[in-house]
Amino acid sequence: MATGSTEARHPASEGLHKRPGGEVLSLLLEAQIAALSTIRPALVALEAVADAGARALRGGGRLGYGGAGSSGLMALADCLELAGTFGLPPDRTPMMFAGGAAALLHMTGAVEDDPALALADLEVARLGRGDALIVLSASGTTPYALTLADAARARGVTVAGFANVAGSALLGMADLPVLLETGAEVVSGSTRMGAGTAQKVALNMVSVLIGLRLGHVHDGYMVNVAADNAKLIDRAARIVCAVSRVTRAEAETALSQTGGAVKPAILVARGYSPESAHAALEWADGHLGVILEK
Repeated sequence: MATGSTEARHPASEGLHKRPGGEVLSLLLEAQIAALSTIRPALVALEAVADAGARALRGGGRLGYGGAGSSGLMALADCLELAGTFGLPPDRTPMMFAGGAAALLHMTGAVEDDPALALADLEVARLGRGDALIVLSASGTTPYALTLADAARARGVTVAGFANVAGSALLGMADLPVLLETGAEVVSGSTRMGAGTAQKVALNMVSVLIGLRLGHVHDGYMVNVAADNAKLIDRAARIVCAVSRVTRAEAETALSQTGGAVKPAILVARGYSPESAHAALEWADGHLGVILEK
């Protein structure tokens, strides 16, 4: 695999435009697979990030995400999924994306060089002591990302910095540095490819571990899912059936008594009243396993 800067020249790049389509696709696939292999050396660091995020959320604080360009999009994708998958209120997981909503429709490079924009976004996010922030920058040198990280640390925020270049500034200033050394891209400098793939998968892993730490995943089920559409309402009923070992009708009755909340419905289906189910979950810090095993 090619190493070094994300702007370096990949050995497979030369003559790429002359190659048959199938050969190009095969090269791109191999580069994506190679990018994923860079996550394994970072597993210990990723666990530390998940622990910091869970600690912040458990303590009533916030877990923020920040980035610009392709790295910002990877951060945004993970951030937006937290509410639907784990039932986390969006105001507890603020997103700082260079250029804001307008940049999602037409991405421009200038916003990632604006430190004032980063400071303004951090102010809106209201992160402070006890909170955590995940900042992404493929090169590890993006001014927007560096300003976010530096200013957040000054406020007492625990900062996790994800970068794809060893020794980069973001890794040096982060409390929890995560190196995903994907190296040169087949399309030189296009970090939406190998770097972005590694970032996205690493964030998937971190957020799932956070969900587990908070008790929002039980036996692989999303037991804190926010059931706000037909698919998720059906999923909630299936989860209650599976975990409580009851019929579909019993699961739906339990859910109707808990306002659609899956965790307490599982306990109601096991014989708890809605009030005692909520009390038990508060006692167990939201972890169903502790109650069910007891």
